[in-house]
Amino acid sequence: MSKTWEHYHHAARDHEKAAYHFNEAAKYNQAEEHEKAAHHAYLAHGHSQHAVHHEVEAAKLHAEQCDSLVTPSSTQEAKKKSAA
Repeated sequence: MSKTWEHYHHAARDHEKAAYHFNEAAKYNQAEEHEKAAHHAYLAHGHSQHAVHHEVEAAKLHAEQCDSLVTPSSTQEAKKKSAA
């Protein structure tokens, strides 16, 4: 399993957890149980932040992979031009 895929997987799980806690917060808010609503909103925020972190890491890894695919061919082209 690639690290990029792993980060996307963790991001998806964290988004699911955040959605659950946002829904719980909304339920408690309607029931006017503000402490429980605040707690779930806090947890949802934390999961959202973790999801963003994993998305950023996945994007970095993806960019590195793309650079490594592009770099060898551009290096070969530079060698061809300098040889000519």
